[in-house]
Amino acid sequence: MDLENQRRVKEITDKYGAENVVVVIGGAEAESAGLAAETVTAGDPTYAGPLAGVPLGLKVYHAVEPEFKAEVDAEVYEDQIGMMEMVLDVDEIVEEVSSIRNEHGKFN
Repeated sequence: MDLENQRRVKEITDKYGAENVVVVIGGAEAESAGLAAETVTAGDPTYAGPLAGVPLGLKVYHAVEPEFKAEVDAEVYEDQIGMMEMVLDVDEIVEEVSSIRNEHGKFN
């Protein structure tokens, strides 16, 4: 997660409260999705950005996770994300993001 997005997440969390923020990520690989999930839950693991050492514990989901998919209009989901489900390793992404959310999330 780049520094600008970290700053935005921190500002939104400060303004609305961590319990009211849900982060939806869309990284194409489990590793990159996991790093983004870790950043908004446990803090920036690279210690380079505004969330370095800041364990926000936010709810975080990947766009291909069933929990997110269930909350989105099926036609919109299919139009915007459906094709990606065929080329991504969905199981690996779901396992990575959900394990980080379960380990570091405070508001699940």
